[in-house]
Amino acid sequence: MNLNIVLIAMILALLIPFYEAWRDDDIWQKMLALASISSKTAIIVLVVSVLRDDWMIGVVAAIILSVGNAGFMLLANVIKRMGDV
Repeated sequence: MNLNIVLIAMILALLIPFYEAWRDDDIWQKMLALASISSKTAIIVLVVSVLRDDWMIGVVAAIILSVGNAGFMLLANVIKRMGDV
């Protein structure tokens, strides 16, 4: 029962960056909010994989956690450079 409350709290914490990305027009703030969403989603997937004792899902979440944010930062840099030209 307590694990369900933890998962619900994690999903509610996931909604905070959505509000930040919607409110702000700065591309860096939007990308940081999306990277935060990516990290929090990967942590939720890791928790679910431990609860289900399914390590294949955990491996995918670990890959998302380690590589996923680098792609967001590269995309933000490209968008910023396109705006500078």
